[in-house]
Amino acid sequence: MNRISGLLRRRLWDSLGYSLRGLKACYRYEEAFQVEVVLSLVLIPLGLWLGENAVEKVLLVGSVLMVMIIELLNSAIEAAIDRISLEPAELSGRAKDLGSAAVFMSMAMVLLVWGLIVFG
Repeated sequence: MNRISGLLRRRLWDSLGYSLRGLKACYRYEEAFQVEVVLSLVLIPLGLWLGENAVEKVLLVGSVLMVMIIELLNSAIEAAIDRISLEPAELSGRAKDLGSAAVFMSMAMVLLVWGLIVFG
């Protein structure tokens, strides 16, 4: 049992390291993620303050975090496509456009959630 808990603890630390490395890389190389981080530093505390109950707070903060999560996935898609080839290709362009559309839709969700809770 002790060996299993040691392996689990090591795996968790390794996973944390990989995650922090990914966040750092996204912040370093993706301008959109940099903007989203700055906005989140304002919107997350504001969402915690403006939300009248736990559900509203989760929706306000969660919608902001969702944009960042989808941006991370979009950046991963773009990096993988660029790793395969930098040559223009229809499917590569479509994959990048779909990732961008996912980010756009998540931003629309932020506007909807914040609009209905804060201004609704």
